[in-house]
Amino acid sequence: MKHSNRNLQFACLAIAAVLMISTGCTKLKARDELNKGVAAFKAMQYKPAVEHFKTAVDLDPTMLNARLYLATAYANQYVPGADSEANTQVGEQAVAEFQKVLQEDSQNTGSIGGIASIYFQMKRFDDAKEYYRKHVAVEPTNAEAFYSIGVINWTQTYQPRMELKKKLNLRPDEPIKDAKEKAALAEKSMGLVNEGIEVLTKAMANREEYDDAMAYLNLLYREKADLVESPVEREQLLTTADEWVEKSLDIKKKRMAAETTGQIGG
Repeated sequence: MKHSNRNLQFACLAIAAVLMISTGCTKLKARDELNKGVAAFKAMQYKPAVEHFKTAVDLDPTMLNARLYLATAYANQYVPGADSEANTQVGEQAVAEFQKVLQEDSQNTGSIGGIASIYFQMKRFDDAKEYYRKHVAVEPTNAEAFYSIGVINWTQTYQPRMELKKKLNLRPDEPIKDAKEKAALAEKSMGLVNEGIEVLTKAMANREEYDDAMAYLNLLYREKADLVESPVEREQLLTTADEWVEKSLDIKKKRMAAETTGQIGG
């Protein structure tokens, strides 16, 4: 009986050893596929990269890095502005893979930012903002995420304002004198404008001399100028907008001068 039990123990140990060796081999194969995928990805060969990453994930579903690369490889194949079904499917595949990473690591900023970026490119602006907000909740110093929310808010307010001015036969720079139409537009857009100004201010607080944020801050102040009732306040807002334009241009000029000096020095 003791001999039988000992044989059983040896058999169990042997099976466990085989399983460990098998698991180790599988993980090594997965690592090899990941490395091949990374090499293809760096060479911008995204379709072969996708296949390598898919194989790596199939071999080792716990390899989050491979899944993140897979999602990013899909994202790099998405073409903004192309409305074909195949292109949309690529974008959705990227989102799906990013979501799988988030199921394991809910604060993975690479995946959160990846989803936000894809939705932004797909012009699913409210979905994009949801993920940009998640991004800054995890990483409060991420200037680009704040900036992106501001850009989206301007995009969502500019078109309705231009459509209204066209309807009223106004030039883009003319004030809206129809009080009823202005009030309706303000009700729809003022919250977005104010939030846009707030997030762009946060973007600049987290990145010194963020000239792109300044440029959009200028645009949002111009949006707000067309929504307020007081002509005096309108002029004040337009003056503030002009000031942000000047600040943005000054930074660009300084940067260009520094780059030119560096090139001459080199």
